[in-house]
Amino acid sequence: MTYGKERIKKSFGSRLRKLLSYFIKGLLITLPIYATYRILRGLMESIDEVLLLDTPGLGFIIVTGTILLVGLIGSTFITRPIIDLLDDIFSNIPFVKTIYTSVKDLMEAFVGEKKKFDKPVIIELASGVYKPGFITQEDLSLLELPGMVAVYMPHSYAFSGNLFLVDKNKIRKYTGESSNLMKFIISGGVIKLDDINSTTL
Repeated sequence: MTYGKERIKKSFGSRLRKLLSYFIKGLLITLPIYATYRILRGLMESIDEVLLLDTPGLGFIIVTGTILLVGLIGSTFITRPIIDLLDDIFSNIPFVKTIYTSVKDLMEAFVGEKKKFDKPVIIELASGVYKPGFITQEDLSLLELPGMVAVYMPHSYAFSGNLFLVDKNKIRKYTGESSNLMKFIISGGVIKLDDINSTTL
């Protein structure tokens, strides 16, 4: 009788663990989809509220279409002088230029034609402790720091980071794709890097 109870108990425990495993797998599938949906929906609703539109998603379509149209127009040589003029105006207005140039430089660093985060490196912070980052300035002579470089180190799970001035001897060049290293950092190291191949600068 006792053996029968133990067998039932083990069988129940095994089924419960299997159900828990299925539940966790379900979460891994549904949560990212739901989170993406909620973020996109929140973005669309915010745009609709700003534009005072009652039709869900219409504001998002209008803004996306407008940005595409501006990009198309901005790519023609005819409108280039106008864009350059506006750029000069915004870049020379006190206070406004600080916001404008900062946002512009940040956008160009990620998605512009001249991407800034294209020199991925691994920094030795202490013996046996390393941190990934990206070289943003290789000449710091104006700061009277010969032999040092500026390295931007993004934070995990955040759209932010810190700037460090690092001795070149403490740097190892990462030879893989910059985008892969950025994903690795942002994910907190969760995303697997198939090949971390570093060589000393």
